Parts: sequence; structure tokens; C-alpha cells
Amino acid sequence: MSNRHATIELSTGLFVLLGFAALLFMVTQITARGLVLHENTYRLVARFDNVGSLKIGAPVSMGGVSVGRVEAIDYDSKAYKAVARLAIQARFDRIPNDSDVAIFTAGLLGGQYVGITPGGAETFFKDGDQVDLTQSAVVLENLISKFLFDKAGQEAKKPEGAAK
Repeated sequence: MSNRHATIELSTGLFVLLGFAALLFMVTQITARGLVLHENTYRLVARFDNVGSLKIGAPVSMGGVSVGRVEAIDYDSKAYKAVARLAIQARFDRIPNDSDVAIFTAGLLGGQYVGITPGGAETFFKDGDQVDLTQSAVVLENLISKFLFDKAGQEAKKPEGAAK
């Protein structure tokens, strides 16, 4: 009986250990942060009217390739803008300094990330530079309310004899 009891305990322990390993894997995939401890990076500062639900650790990508992470998000009370500090991997040191930085959503319900669309300048961003061309996050609730109110406004403007 003790041999069977030991087998059950061992099986239960392995099951719990595999569960924790799966949970750790899912957390690293969902947050898109990975387990990177330290990389050579340079920082860019981008100011947005609205960062939506952008999170620290969100990817920064160019052409679908991850080139960095969002390192910090703060608020500038003088300019009334959200400020995102982007940590870009040093090997991507040839990003034109007239590039556009925008906040996108990965899929319909996915997390947000920062996308860089390269410009055409022959000078490149360096550590501490500020990005001049930014596009804020599109907030789904704002789009829906705008659509509903615009549609209601159009219905109200129809003449009484018009077909509906």
C-alpha cells in the first residue's frame, strides 16, 4: 500500500510542477516580455495624446519585427500628454529620425504595442532623442460612440417624408 501511495504522491507532485511551468510560460507569452534580463539599448521618448491601454513591457516593432520594449509610461502635466519611453535594441541603430511612431492593437482583443514606420531621413535616432511624429491609440469605445452618435444625428436630419 505504501508503494501505491508514493506513486500517487509523485504523480501529484509532477502534475503540480508541470502546472506551474505551464503558468510561467503563459505569463511570459501574454505579457510579451520574455525573460530578457539585460540588453544593450538606447532610449527614445514619444509623446501621445492618448496611450490607451499600452503597458510597460509592450513590444516596439518595425515591419512586424520586435526591435524593443516600452520601458516607462508617464504623464507630462505641462504639455498634457502621455510620455512613453521606448528602449530600442542597440543593433537597430539606423532608424531614420523622421520616422512615425504609433500605438496599435494586436488583433481585435489583443494587447497594444508601439509600431515604428520608418521615414526617409539620412540621420538616425540616438539615445535620448524625442520622436516628433506620433499617432495616439485608437480607443474602441470612442469609435463606437462616435459611430452611434453620427448615425443618430443622420437619422434626426432626415426629412419627415423620407423612407427609412
